[in-house]
Amino acid sequence: MAHVYISAAHKSSGKTTLAIGLCAALTARGLKVQPFKKGPDYIDPLWLTKATGVPCRNLDFFTTPAAELRATFARFARQADIAVAEGNKGLHDGMDLEGSDSNAAMAKLIEAPVVVVADCQGITRGIAPLLCGLQAFDPAVMLAGVILNKVGNARQEAKLRQAVERYTDLAVLGAVRRDAAMEIPERHLGLIPANEAGAADARIAEIGARVADQVDLDALLAVAGRAPLPAAPPPVAPPPVHREVRIAVARDAAFGFYYADDLEEMEAAGAEIVPVDMLAAPGLPDVDGLFIGGGFPETQMAALARNGSLLADVRSAIAGGLPAYAECGGLMYLARSITWNGETAEMAGVLPGDIVVGPRPVGHGHVRLRETSGHPWPRNGADPSVEVVGHEFHYSTFGRLDDRGLVFAYDVVRGVGTDGRRDGIVIGNLVASYAHLRSVGGNAWARRFVSFVKACKGGGTRKRSA
Repeated sequence: MAHVYISAAHKSSGKTTLAIGLCAALTARGLKVQPFKKGPDYIDPLWLTKATGVPCRNLDFFTTPAAELRATFARFARQADIAVAEGNKGLHDGMDLEGSDSNAAMAKLIEAPVVVVADCQGITRGIAPLLCGLQAFDPAVMLAGVILNKVGNARQEAKLRQAVERYTDLAVLGAVRRDAAMEIPERHLGLIPANEAGAADARIAEIGARVADQVDLDALLAVAGRAPLPAAPPPVAPPPVHREVRIAVARDAAFGFYYADDLEEMEAAGAEIVPVDMLAAPGLPDVDGLFIGGGFPETQMAALARNGSLLADVRSAIAGGLPAYAECGGLMYLARSITWNGETAEMAGVLPGDIVVGPRPVGHGHVRLRETSGHPWPRNGADPSVEVVGHEFHYSTFGRLDDRGLVFAYDVVRGVGTDGRRDGIVIGNLVASYAHLRSVGGNAWARRFVSFVKACKGGGTRKRSA
């Protein structure tokens, strides 16, 4: 039940690569490693999941109450030999000036010792005041050690170690050299996703081996083993054995942005998840519903367009009343076309608009939505006056959208959505939105969607005309 929080003084310190390497190295030792990631992120968790073979869990102050965060952490950390939580940005960064949503606040909430990944490019003795400042700024944070990262040579490493030993009481847990083999390619929105990156397993193994050679894993385990663990939450009831409905979920190089807990909630509500490769499957399997999550369909748009039989089948199924939910990348797939880098590819044509992917973010951050009367899912006790919280990360927008007579599931309170005012296009039994939702904090969207699929299957919901 050991656990540790991996953070840094600032973003782009190499923290994510180090976290992936640590997870891979510890897993290679035969340990069960439970990864966590702070914030609303899909890409880093894909890599952390692949490095451990264990689904990464997200911890997000904006969508989840503190008590639920502690319970989630304790529940999954107790199932592993060690839990490794990766922060976002810097240790004390966040939207709140008082730090209530910072990595430091999260580390304190889950009672985790913090290991600082220090970017050592162009620094020697200056590492000491940096670390002293982190310690002094909030003494309640359990700073337990530092990993010197991007170290140039043995001479610099020696000076760094001497400075840390002379001026701080922090343990140097490792020194990792600057190395191209430690890098994972990036593009807009961060790292290339692990579901899309070629030879991701080999890259993870290589990073893990280098981290194992340059980080004292035994010392890290000792630090993690001294940490107190939040109280155990009540046991969670196992999902029902009988699955009442089958829901196709797009899982391939184009679509991989899913939260494990959302899919588990669908299963707990009685759904069987049926993965579908949207690049290769000739048609939809025999299912009662469809969920197309986020991803980067623009990078795979030629292959998606070539699979005309599936595009036609999806278009026909939704027109025939198949309950469907699409988030961001899924919305793009259901549009008439996607244009990116001067190329255009035809898509499913369910939505009356064309997608254009630009060079800069259109929507990037947390969102607040208010449901409209046009939202087709059963409320299941949900209060429509309560704002729905989620997040959006997209460089795309509708270059053209024929919104005459269109119904929208949400009014946008904070964020961008489809046009700055609305999100969640409703056509037939489809809801297609730029917002990403999570089944946490009372927002039981996954169970509501499964209830909707069941109602449609049983004839309890009238099919809306497209």
